[in-house]
Order: sequence, then C-alpha cells, then structure tokens
Amino acid sequence: MCVFGVAVGWFEAAVVTYLRVAYYPDGLRFPLAPLPGNLLRVELAREAASIVLLAACARLAGRHFLERFAAFMVLFGIWDLVYYAGLWLTLDWPASLATLDILFLIPTPWVGPVWAPCAVSVALIGGGSWIYLTPEREHRVTALDWVVEIAAGLVIIGAMMTAGHAIEGSAVPLDDAAAREFPVAWFWAGLLLGVGWFVWREARAAGSSARS
Repeated sequence: MCVFGVAVGWFEAAVVTYLRVAYYPDGLRFPLAPLPGNLLRVELAREAASIVLLAACARLAGRHFLERFAAFMVLFGIWDLVYYAGLWLTLDWPASLATLDILFLIPTPWVGPVWAPCAVSVALIGGGSWIYLTPEREHRVTALDWVVEIAAGLVIIGAMMTAGHAIEGSAVPLDDAAAREFPVAWFWAGLLLGVGWFVWREARAAGSSARS
C-alpha cells in the first residue's frame, strides 16, 4: 500500500514538472497564465483521477469502511509528501517550506505555504496508521466524531481557499506573494481541532477498555 502511495506521488511530481517547465518556466505567478486549449480541464480531471486511484487502493487494502478510510488517510499523506520530495529532486523546488504553492485547483485554487499540506499529511499518516495498524482495538467512531473532524477539515480547506482568493488578483510571483495572505491561525485552529479531538477520543477509548 505504501509503495503505491509513493508511486502515485512520484507520478504526480513528474506531471507537474512537465507542466511547470513547459508553461511556467519563470515560476508560478498570479494571475495564472491560462493553459492552452482544453488542457486545464485535462489537468482538473487528472487531479480527480489521482484521488480516485488512492481511494481504489484504499478500498482494496481494508476489510471494512473505517479500515479503508484509514488506509486512504495514509495513502493521501504519503502521496503528498512524495510529491513535494519529487519536485525538490526534479526542479530544486520549493526553496523552503515557507514557499507558497497552489495545492489544488478544484473548485478554486487552494494556496498555502508548503509546510501546511505537509503538516496535514503527517497528521493523516499518523492517525490513519494508528487505526489501520491496531485492528485489535475497537475504534468506534460516533456521529459527533465525524462532525468534528469534518468541521476541522473544512476550516483547513477554507484557510487555503481564502489565501488563494486573496492573492489571485495579484501580479507577483507566487513565491514572492506576501505570507500574510495565508491565515495561519485559522489553519492551525482547524488542524489542532482535528488532531486534538482524535487523540482525546482514542485516549478515552483506551481508558474505557482498560477499566472494562
């Protein structure tokens, strides 16, 4: 499973390397130069197809929904980290973890410093691995758990989409865009909510099991 995540991450990095060399040789800048013809639609479909690939592998890697979801979390995190490692190897980019990047294009550009998706990926790998590698534990996820985690995810996504909207009309290289455009506090609030709730829920479940 992990090998698959690495392979898809490298595939993603290779495709983006071709796109940047061909269409953005001077680096990314807003407003983004339009891709020719229907290439933007092709790129959007490719992004969606990458998620489908990860979901399909996760479907095969688990025996029930929660285990499959945990596998998807691990795969997504590995995919994203390998993607940035691949870009660093092929393009010597990003220059630092503070470099801003376009993270997704669906439905509008998500923008954030590279450390932001990397932090999310580490959290996904950690949480997903814990669930996937401890099948002997009874991981009961309540409706409230889903609501809190989904809300945390939406806060994180909202921070990235807000940053994309804030600098979309600028005419400076993305690498030079003001870091203040990214709502750091908003992002960390979402990530800490998601991670904190997960850790608290698992600790509470472990305590209940020990007492029973």
